[in-house]
Amino acid sequence: MPLHVPPAPAPALRSVLTALSSPTAVREARTPSLRTAQGPVSPDVPLPVHELDHAATEPAPATGAATKLIGWRFLIRCGERAVAAAETMLTPDGWAFSHFCEGPYIASAERALRHAEAMPQPYQPRLLSVPELYMLTLWLHGDRGADAASGPLAPTDILVPLAPAPPGIAAHRPHRAADLLPVLTHRLAPAPLLGSPV
Repeated sequence: MPLHVPPAPAPALRSVLTALSSPTAVREARTPSLRTAQGPVSPDVPLPVHELDHAATEPAPATGAATKLIGWRFLIRCGERAVAAAETMLTPDGWAFSHFCEGPYIASAERALRHAEAMPQPYQPRLLSVPELYMLTLWLHGDRGADAASGPLAPTDILVPLAPAPPGIAAHRPHRAADLLPVLTHRLAPAPLLGSPV
């Protein structure tokens, strides 16, 4: 069943196209893979990036955990494969290019998206960031027609941790959000102070 990739805001896409076509339009150097790309590069698969509000998962609500949209990520293709990603962020003036990145998350995201395409149920793909755990997951939202900029993480949504995943959490293994959120909540809880009652 095909994924229903939401359209990115036009200003976000324009900012990425500008950054790709004009090295002087960005403050930092392109990534090594973009500098050595053989052939034209283009943005593809825009994914909204949400951040988990871990305070809202204690205890995990039955209606879903709160998230907030923090940006859009575009895979940057050269030929048949993604060689990097471009991040955009929301500023007071609207969507703006943030930075290029590369590394294991690029190949991991491509792999997770391919597996999601083969699932029997259609989903809307998103990315869910858990910065405190240095964790990024492919979030397969069950309401494929939902506004990609909003909406809680529903208990029946699927989360696929991307590699490298935190210790003890298997990368590329799909989890229902209701099953993975308690694990994340436990890891996000502050450790008790020495000598304090447990």
